[in-house]
Amino acid sequence: MRILAIDTALDTCAACVMAEEAEAPLAAESLPMARGHAESLLPLIERVIARVEGGFEAIDRIAVTVGPGSYTGLRVGLSAARAIGLSTGKPVVGVGTLSALLAPLLAESVEGTMAAVIDARHGAVYVQALGPGDGLAPAHLAVEAAAEQLGAGPVVLTGSGAPMPSPARGPWRSAPACPARPPSMSAPAPLRRARS
Repeated sequence: MRILAIDTALDTCAACVMAEEAEAPLAAESLPMARGHAESLLPLIERVIARVEGGFEAIDRIAVTVGPGSYTGLRVGLSAARAIGLSTGKPVVGVGTLSALLAPLLAESVEGTMAAVIDARHGAVYVQALGPGDGLAPAHLAVEAAAEQLGAGPVVLTGSGAPMPSPARGPWRSAPACPARPPSMSAPAPLRRARS
């Protein structure tokens, strides 16, 4: 199965084609940008698909991030995915942004809790955690409340909200980059929060 994955939820406009038997994307491109997804996404997808043998006909499914994220960015990505799905007759599936950030960590042998954290501004984050115990369903929380919910650790964090300082727990420090993430895709490296 080959999947065209589209991500416009945050400050990146990205697309890649993955095959389930491949360890690396067949084709991928990622552009850092806070604005301009609408003008950049379709040409970016066209360049990615041009590098895949068989083009759109070789794609079995389209996956697109559905949030949390920028409202405009999400609309652009969802509209493009839906249009491609309708024109090719391929199914379109939504992937939560937090789940997409956690996916590379699932391929690693991570001790403790894994959490995806996105800066929601105004002292808040979107957070989702997996690991021993109950984990944490996707939620919008104050930074301090998120730190409390994640517990004593160890906790491996990824996402734009991971390096935010938490007055309740001290600074969060970076950990080694996650090798499961394809090098051609720009995304935040996992971070490990320091424990007091």
